[in-house]
Amino acid sequence: MAVGIIGCVVPALPGVPLSYAGLWCLQLTDPTPFSWRFLIIWGIVTAVVTLIDTFAPAWFTKRTGGSKRAVWGATIGLLIGLFTGPWNVVLLPFAGAVVFELLGGANGWAAIKSGFGAFLGLIFGTVLKLTCSGLMTYYFLAELL
Repeated sequence: MAVGIIGCVVPALPGVPLSYAGLWCLQLTDPTPFSWRFLIIWGIVTAVVTLIDTFAPAWFTKRTGGSKRAVWGATIGLLIGLFTGPWNVVLLPFAGAVVFELLGGANGWAAIKSGFGAFLGLIFGTVLKLTCSGLMTYYFLAELL
């Protein structure tokens, strides 16, 4: 469960799926602590949160007026950030959206607004993942203790 929470902020680890796997590990004990309905609902929540987290930066970029170039820039920035350190995961989607918007002919403020959208999407996804993994950890500990 701890690795799941860490994975919510470290992009190389799938935080919410790891937390869900933790629930299943506890389920394999005797007596089984969770109902099938509980596990199925959390499985669906895990899938939905993972999808939302994947697309949130692009969606927020688009909602703040960013073009397809900004979405591509934010995505490329995120991918580069995954391999270059934790701060770059935050900074490079912003920078990628700004640079790609500027290369496409947007003015400076529009480009910065697009970059801010990418940053908001990243923060939104992280908070969503932490909330989901935190709730799973709560249920895990409530059954364990």
